[in-house]
Amino acid sequence: MPDSLAELEQRRSSIAQQIGELGDFRSGSITGTSGRCGKQNCRCHEPNQPAHGPNLRLTYKAGGKTITESLPTPAAAHKAQREIAEFRKFQKLSRELVQVNARICQSRPVEEASSSAQEKKRPRQSGKKSRAK
Repeated sequence: MPDSLAELEQRRSSIAQQIGELGDFRSGSITGTSGRCGKQNCRCHEPNQPAHGPNLRLTYKAGGKTITESLPTPAAAHKAQREIAEFRKFQKLSRELVQVNARICQSRPVEEASSSAQEKKRPRQSGKKSRAK
């Protein structure tokens, strides 16, 4: 990990650039579900026959609710896998960016405040109304 302020600032710029170069991403996970269908004559209802599936689904949170989308084709599943992988990279880079920024804040010297005329308190105006006639 870089130690000098200049090295830390360079690392921060590098992380920000990497974040900007990420492709499409989204949060979520892919799971497979299996089950029996509603057709009574289907093979899945016969003894010792496997259920349908696995049917791939993408699950994620949006607005405090869990959303599940079907991934009907292998191409859709691969696309979702790529997007989730990019999201994991984004999370890793975001954590690293926060850590580097914290080290920058700790490393940056404290500037002594000089009392200039602008920084001094302005005099308060009187609350009394003038008696102009």
